[in-house]
Amino acid sequence: MGRAATAVDAVAERYLETSAALDPCAATESGIAGHDDQITDYSPDGVRERAEAARAALRELDGTAPVDDVDVVTIAAMRERLGVLVDLHDAGLDVGELNVIASPLQTIRDVFDLMATDSEDDWTVYSARLAQIPQRVAGYADSLRSAAASGRAPAARQVRRGIQQAGQIAELFVEMVAGAPAENSTLQAELQQRAQDAANAYASLTTVLRDEVGPHARDTDGCGRDAYALLSRTFLGAAVDFDEIYEWGLDLLSRIVAEQDDIADKLYPGASAAEALRRLDGEERYLVHGTDALQEWMQQLSDRVVDALADKHFDIDPALRNLECRIAPTQTGGIYYTGPSEDLTRPGRMWWSVPPGVHTFHTWQEMTTVFHEGVPGHHLQIGRAVVLADQLNRWRRLGCWVSGHGEGWALYAERLMAELGWLEDAGNRMGMLDAQRFRAARVVIDIGVHCGLTAPDGGVWDADRAWTFLQTHSAMAEENLRFELDRYLGWPGQAPSYAIGQRIWQQLRDQTLARGVSLKDFHSRALDLGGLPLEVLQSALAAG
Repeated sequence: MGRAATAVDAVAERYLETSAALDPCAATESGIAGHDDQITDYSPDGVRERAEAARAALRELDGTAPVDDVDVVTIAAMRERLGVLVDLHDAGLDVGELNVIASPLQTIRDVFDLMATDSEDDWTVYSARLAQIPQRVAGYADSLRSAAASGRAPAARQVRRGIQQAGQIAELFVEMVAGAPAENSTLQAELQQRAQDAANAYASLTTVLRDEVGPHARDTDGCGRDAYALLSRTFLGAAVDFDEIYEWGLDLLSRIVAEQDDIADKLYPGASAAEALRRLDGEERYLVHGTDALQEWMQQLSDRVVDALADKHFDIDPALRNLECRIAPTQTGGIYYTGPSEDLTRPGRMWWSVPPGVHTFHTWQEMTTVFHEGVPGHHLQIGRAVVLADQLNRWRRLGCWVSGHGEGWALYAERLMAELGWLEDAGNRMGMLDAQRFRAARVVIDIGVHCGLTAPDGGVWDADRAWTFLQTHSAMAEENLRFELDRYLGWPGQAPSYAIGQRIWQQLRDQTLARGVSLKDFHSRALDLGGLPLEVLQSALAAG
């Protein structure tokens, strides 16, 4: 028998319904049905309305008493998550957001990747959403102008990249509707016209970015310590000591490098880690050629992992044992996961956005990525919350995503797979360490640049130092690495949330196992809480 719904659950679910209506793109991403014909309003008024909805829910929550431990956690999580949304708005940090991966510029188009296109009815909904793009792009342009006018324009680097991406995205819209049903000529013509209108809107956005926002763009990439403190809390759901974390990141890097050096000598006696990484790239057994072969390799590995871990190391609901691996239609270089829909008709999906001209892939680098995005990483974590309808309210299951919790778990999952014997091959283990080293380097770079700290060479962190440092600590292809650096410089606080979250997950595991709880039970208890701010996760697990 499931848990009875409470007054706190009702507040949470009302807020979820309100926020889904106000942010339909996020609703689609979360798998919440009923808003797939709408695009989020990113104008100043739309942003303000979402902040006011958070304030109203907090007021309602203040007058609602918890009746059980689940309610206690829900209240703590909502106060933290909605509180940070309000604080962001009051600081003016939520208007005119622009970065290379997760700002309205990308979201308005990327949401279409999640939509069904199997039937004529699906394409009708698709068309209705397409029709909204010109208006929503215009509203987003107003927010960009507002941010510039108030002295909070994006950095020049993000504007340049934004102009480039807007042009690339404009070219995608006509391609997106090429698969529409040819037998319905009226619908097909409507889709083609609306796709062209969307393309024209993005073409106009390049002009806004170049002529109206660009002249006001700041030359410095760093956002400053005050803004960074708030943005970091957004991604962690906890406050941390940046100076301590910065030093910890440097120490973590040195420990990973030492482990890599040891493995390098075993792979190629006398070789350094850097030399071993170069030599691994040339080994035929680790090479996959073409995106079709990459997708097949991803899918086969993912299926094998699910079959091996289910029931033995994790409780994996039968509905979650199907994870689709796909090549994304965009070409930005990102790898990401999208969760299943609430009704589970849309499965969880792992997406690989392959940059133009990249045709060869190195499995020694990417095996750990499949663990990160799939099982036991994001798919297990996010999917498990979706299926807990008899225990958690919809906001807990679908509306509470915290990067430090989710990405920290995914990094923890990478190391866990090494512990479970999946990385006994020295090349694959080197790939996991390369990924972990990369995430540790991001801690140092992100905090260093945005907080203006002293770099290891004695100078103040800037983009040039960050690029040299990043190259030293990653075997990633230059095109991908350039994208990654631009991402960190334009999305303050997000990149460190991975390694910081992993650190907290590992600490929680050690504390829980010390109390005599088994590893499998720790995983079940923690994941059954759903997504949470890290400070709330810590208190919930400490309470038993």
